[in-house]
Amino acid sequence: MFHDRARIRVQAGRGGDGALSFRREKHVPKGGPDGGDGGPGGDLALVADADLRDLSRFRTSRLYKGGRGGSGGGSGKHGAAGESVELAVPAGTQVFEGERLVADLASPGARVVVARGGSGGRGNRRFATSVRQTPRFAEVGLPGESAELELRLKLLADAALVGLPNAGKSSLLARISNARPKVASYPFTTLEPILGTVDAPDGRQLTVADVPGLIEGASEGVGLGHEFLAHLERAGLLVHVIDVGEDEPAERWATIDRELAAYGAGLDALPQVVVLNKIDLLPEPPELGVEDERIVAVYPISAATGAGVAEFRRGLFEHVPEREALPEARPEGLADFLVYRPKPRGKRFRIFRTDTGFRVMGRPPGDEELAEALREAGARKGDEVAIGDELVEFA
Repeated sequence: MFHDRARIRVQAGRGGDGALSFRREKHVPKGGPDGGDGGPGGDLALVADADLRDLSRFRTSRLYKGGRGGSGGGSGKHGAAGESVELAVPAGTQVFEGERLVADLASPGARVVVARGGSGGRGNRRFATSVRQTPRFAEVGLPGESAELELRLKLLADAALVGLPNAGKSSLLARISNARPKVASYPFTTLEPILGTVDAPDGRQLTVADVPGLIEGASEGVGLGHEFLAHLERAGLLVHVIDVGEDEPAERWATIDRELAAYGAGLDALPQVVVLNKIDLLPEPPELGVEDERIVAVYPISAATGAGVAEFRRGLFEHVPEREALPEARPEGLADFLVYRPKPRGKRFRIFRTDTGFRVMGRPPGDEELAEALREAGARKGDEVAIGDELVEFA
């Protein structure tokens, strides 16, 4: 089953704790502080992969975590960085937080960091001063960023087949490409988008998408097509397939064209090739009867017998615009490589590990949040926690 949407939660790794340590060597009975810093937590990133076709991998696993940074050690040793996690997604995936677009991975190799790992805590040697020569505390690592994200896929195809149900789109795709879609004589045989690769004798290739048939009202959610209209947005060319054995070709073309215009997103501005299919059912070659500057060619064919298909396949390579000439797919200001910053959680305090327990510095939050933060920092029942001038026991 084709999956073009998924919800995931990402949690970057927590930073490692700074070390509380003093130099202890033979002949150096009272050495100074030498606790090293904790390592940073691992990041979470999404990377566009040209070999992936949908988001099905995210249907069973929805929580992804980066590795925790290593704790610092004595002798000034720093902790190791936590393991970062890269999640591969299909090229064309958009990343949303709520309804806000935060990244558009519109090309293979595009990458976005969606959660940055927490900073490592500073070791006690970082707090040594001329006045405070033996600091008996060290910072614990900060938690990593987290976010609830929705992934939405818009297929990247050179051309997309559109038309009413049972127009013969799947039969045509099977004729011209390596795709083997289900073909039957009843409407809505195609229930999900299908991609096929069309090869030219000179080695060139095109990607062609077949989406479920559209019906009147599709732009308003009627039928199956509304779910997949978004996959047409990044096509360079629309191939409008019309069953000439049903009604007037001009009326059928106008029905779909109205839905494209009503949906918006520039679909009604894309160049079109019109395919008049099933000419084997007519005694005379049909005519479209439509004059429109967006129509760059009309091909009478029969996907059943193969008549006219070779000429149409050759024409595809002539009519599909070069990728460099297509409009920019991502919104202005979104780069191939970027860092997304989840909303800050508003923490205005730090937790230090001391030789007797923990110390909270800054403005403490509510009891529940503080307890959770202390628990994440490693506090156990009975540990001593200093909050300002107050000394409490962690419960």
